Formats: sequence, C-alpha cells, structure tokens
Amino acid sequence: MDRLYIALAALFGGIVAAALGWLESGEAFDLRKFGGSIVRSALAGVVISLGSSLAGPVDIAVLFYAFLGGAGVDVIGNRLAGNFGNGSFPISSSPEEDIEDS
Repeated sequence: MDRLYIALAALFGGIVAAALGWLESGEAFDLRKFGGSIVRSALAGVVISLGSSLAGPVDIAVLFYAFLGGAGVDVIGNRLAGNFGNGSFPISSSPEEDIEDS
C-alpha cells in the first residue's frame, strides 16, 4: 500500500508541474499535451515506488521526494520531447499537426 501512495505522489507532482506550465504559457488547454505529462509522471511514479523499498519506511519526506521526482521527470521529459519536435511524447502528434508542419 505504501508503494501506491508513493506512485500517486509522483503522479500528482507531474500533474501539478504540467498544470503550472499550462497556466504560465497562456495557451488554450490541449488534452494531448497534458496526457503526455500524465503518462511521463505515471512512469516516474512506478519507477520511484519500485525503488522505494530500498529506502526504508514511508514518511512525509519520502512522499515529498516522490512528488518532486514526478514533477522533475515531467519537466525534463517535456523539455527533451519539445527539443525533438514532439512536446507531448509519449503520445504521438495528431495527423492535423503533421499536415500543418508540412
């Protein structure tokens, strides 16, 4: 059960980071880009929760570090994906955007 809390903390951290990035951008909400952040944060949550068994008991500090880890993975993943042309990675770009880019 502790691993679930850690994974949810990391997921919540990524969602908060994505929401703050969207609010800062001033753009219209794009569910596809937000979905990419959720997937990246969920993957971070799984990895962090699997590695947490080595860290000892779960307390508020562990949950805080998981939150920061989820947010960090989302921010770094978004920057890398944006540099490679698909800011919503791992969700592929829509066919309409591919036509507009041509």
